[in-house]
Amino acid sequence: MRILETQSLLWPDEAACEAFARSFAKALCADAEPLNASIELHGQLGAGKTSLVRHLLRALGVEGRIKSPSYAVMESYDLSDSAPQVGEVSHFDFYRFSDPREWEDAGFRDIFAAPGLKLSEWPEKAVGVLPTADLQIWLEVQEDGSRSVRLLAGSAWAVDVLHRLGAKP
Repeated sequence: MRILETQSLLWPDEAACEAFARSFAKALCADAEPLNASIELHGQLGAGKTSLVRHLLRALGVEGRIKSPSYAVMESYDLSDSAPQVGEVSHFDFYRFSDPREWEDAGFRDIFAAPGLKLSEWPEKAVGVLPTADLQIWLEVQEDGSRSVRLLAGSAWAVDVLHRLGAKP
C-alpha cells in the first residue's frame, strides 16, 4: 500500500475508542456519494480491533447483537436506513482463514468489488487475495493498557477521512 498520509492517536481507555468510532462514523457519512472502501485493522490478539468495529457499527446505527465473525469469517450489516451513504458493511475476521480457494468459494471477490464498507481484521492472513486497503488502522497495547493507534491512508478517500477527523499530516 502506498501511504499518502498518517495520523497517530492514543486511546487511554475504552471510552476513547468509542469516541473515536463516533467521530469516524460521522467522517464516513460526510459524503453524499455511496461509500466503497476497504479498511484493514491490524494488531495482536486483544488489541481492540473487534471493539473498534463494534463501536463503529453502533455509531452507524446497528442495533441488536453484533457478532464477531471469528468462525463465520464474515458478518454483514445493511445500513441503508441508518447510514445510506455507507449501505452494506461487511466485517471480516481472517484469523482462521487458511485456504485461498475459500476466497472464491465464499464470493469475497464480489463483496470487495461491490459498493459498501469492508472492515478486515487479520488481513495478513489473506495476503495475495485481499485487495489493497484504502485505510489501515494499527492498534498496539501499551504497558498501561492504553492503545497507540496509527491511521495510514492509502487513497484520496482515506486522506479526506483523516482530514474530517481533524488529522494533520
